[in-house]
Parts: sequence; C-alpha cells; structure tokens
Amino acid sequence: MVDDNITDAANEAPKAAADAAENLKSTASKLGKQAADTARNYADQGKVRATGALDEVSRLMGDAATTVDEKLGSEYGKYARTAADTISGWSEHLKSKELDDFVNDARDLVRKSPAVAIGVAAALGFVVARLIRSGTDDRA
Repeated sequence: MVDDNITDAANEAPKAAADAAENLKSTASKLGKQAADTARNYADQGKVRATGALDEVSRLMGDAATTVDEKLGSEYGKYARTAADTISGWSEHLKSKELDDFVNDARDLVRKSPAVAIGVAAALGFVVARLIRSGTDDRA
C-alpha cells in the first residue's frame, strides 16, 4: 500500500511539474503582455503630451511674431513665424507616426550609428539617475 502510494506519487510528479511549468509560462506571458501594453500606453500618453506642448510653443511663437513685427520690424517677425511653422511641422510629424515607427527609427539609428546611440543612452541614463536622485533627496 505504501509502495503503491510512492509509485503513484513518483508517476504523477513529472505531470505535476509539467503543469506547474506550463502555468508559470502562461502567467509570465500574461505579465509580459500587460507590461508591454502599459509601456505602450505610457508612450502614447507621452506622445500626446509632447505634441500638445509643441503645439502650444508654436502658437506662442506665432503670437509673438506679431509683437516682434511691431517692435523690431517684419523681417524679425518673419523669423519668429518660420520658427513657429517649423515647430508646428515637428508636432504634426510626431502625430503622424505610430509608436512602432519610433521603435524602428531607433533600431535604424543604432545599426547606422552605434556610437551615437551609446552616447544618447548614456546621456538619458544620466538624466534619469539625476531625476531619481533629486526625487529621493526631496523625500529625505
């Protein structure tokens, strides 16, 4: 009887291990998908904020162009309007791109200019570290 229980347990152990492994893989896959969806959502929100900020800067530059016309002359106002149009163009360009386009552009940059990509990554890492450090300093 005891031998039968041990034999049954030994026979069922591989199936239980396989079931546990499958369950773990499924859970990990679901968590990975949730993380990717969350990251995509944050990236989309960031894109909306960035284009909104660019639109606002463009509008302010356009409004300032009229004042520049009056104070300094139309030649300088033209420069302000050109800057506003350029900023507006950047905003429209960002709005027209999907997140996957940005990812593909980043991959292309890394392939074509790995040194530039490493420099950009180092600079971003430095900025993020400073932001985190300043956030923890405020709480201390």
